Amino acid sequence: MRTPRQINTKLARSLAAAGVLLVLSGCAATKHETPVEPAAVPAAPTPTAQGRRFDVVAADSLLTIRVYRAGTLARMGHNHLIASHDLSGSASVPEDLTASSFEVHVPVAGLTVDEETLRKAERNADFAADVPDSAREGTRHNMLGPAQLDGEHYPEIVLRTERIDVAAPNELLAHVQVTVRDRTTSVTVPVHYEMQGDALVASGEFALKQSDLGLTPLSIMMGALAVQDEMKIRFNVRCVAAAPAP
Repeated sequence: MRTPRQINTKLARSLAAAGVLLVLSGCAATKHETPVEPAAVPAAPTPTAQGRRFDVVAADSLLTIRVYRAGTLARMGHNHLIASHDLSGSASVPEDLTASSFEVHVPVAGLTVDEETLRKAERNADFAADVPDSAREGTRHNMLGPAQLDGEHYPEIVLRTERIDVAAPNELLAHVQVTVRDRTTSVTVPVHYEMQGDALVASGEFALKQSDLGLTPLSIMMGALAVQDEMKIRFNVRCVAAAPAP
């Protein structure tokens, strides 16, 4: 019969092993099995550009993705903040805003994980804890790996207009087709916009499930260590009017 000390030692070793596994997996969404694929939507034809063209200014734009831990042992992991500073693309804006269109590209190789400055800027207990380099590097490695975004074969995430609805003054509902890997999914995104001289600034925040994109969140030890399916996306994109064609 095992003594209480032997039982406690075995439990401690099991928890330590689980912690190592979580770090190696990077606390990030990682595909471990073939998911039940959501129905893909046909890619929408690229709308004919109408109106004034605005080009994305990468240096003045930011896309962030918040990924949250879950499970009974969630305290052993971290919430992660993923960011893109190198968006590219353009928008065409006529007087009839419902005829507006845009296309934005997100290079996956440029995605960062848990930048200290961005985590501090959250001013939120969800992102207050320091993230070890091993967890940060593990998360990025898995995120770009073949089981997840597969950055080697699919270097970009692409967002294209499906249609635009006017919700209120300076408020739009953008129906967007998001292409991740070889899968295109339709999502609806609330967008606040402002004209600032020759610049157009679009911002917003919305929730999106990894499973809606055909991805499977990390879940190990029968769910004791897991990542929530739902992510929180926030964006602030600044565009400047393109020079008229000669």
